[in-house]
Amino acid sequence: MKSIRTWLTSAFALIALTLTSTIVSAENMKTLGAMDVHYMAIGATFLTPQVAKAYGIERSKYNALINISVMDNTKANKPAKAVAISGTAQNLTGQYKRLDFEEVREGQAIYYLAQLNFRDKEKVKFELTITDGSETHELMFNQTFYVD
Repeated sequence: MKSIRTWLTSAFALIALTLTSTIVSAENMKTLGAMDVHYMAIGATFLTPQVAKAYGIERSKYNALINISVMDNTKANKPAKAVAISGTAQNLTGQYKRLDFEEVREGQAIYYLAQLNFRDKEKVKFELTITDGSETHELMFNQTFYVD
């Protein structure tokens, strides 16, 4: 199981590196008070079948993976546990979907993952609420998804 977790960490790093070097920028960061929140929304087909299976992620060309990680910027950017992450995704026709985040720990790293179904060329507005125990902040971002 540990080798799969190591592979997942490497896979996310590789995905972020690959996508940030292309026109589609997939990984972003926003400072929210004492939190540096890194967020990424990608098509689930970027994951290998083994990694998707290990973490219960549906690997489909119509499924996206939303990855959130929180770093404490007052403690040399050490990973921080979010007490709660909740949010919604809304498409241009006004359809809402509640996002259910699950916590994944990789050594000292902590990720929060959610899945979302989409259609080709669908633009989605994400509105998230992130609480670290002492602060609550809103994170909003947009992402257009394409079927590969």
